[in-house]
Amino acid sequence: MLSLYFFYDPTKVESPFPKCPFHQLTGMHCPGCGSQRAINKILNGSIVEGIRHNYLILLASFVIIYQLIYYLLTNFTSKTMKNLFHNTLVTKIILILVLLFWFLRNVPLYPFTELAP
Repeated sequence: MLSLYFFYDPTKVESPFPKCPFHQLTGMHCPGCGSQRAINKILNGSIVEGIRHNYLILLASFVIIYQLIYYLLTNFTSKTMKNLFHNTLVTKIILILVLLFWFLRNVPLYPFTELAP
């Protein structure tokens, strides 16, 4: 799947990627808007530009990397550790961050306009 994002630019007309249905219906940006462009830019070496398309990619990357490390440590070593994401408080904090990001990226005032993709 990542190879598709590497070779195909989601901003091009001939792109095989779907457009955001929430954005097409409302004109507002959802928390995921810009993620396809962010992944494309990051995979092609434009890390800062990619992050600017969707700042939540940082949180998603952290969660994915943490889960990968947790999986590798618990399944391929004798170490046992508690998964921090199996905690109600952590889940609520992530939910609040995503909802706050969703709201703020649709506020048409600077500096919140920087959050839009």
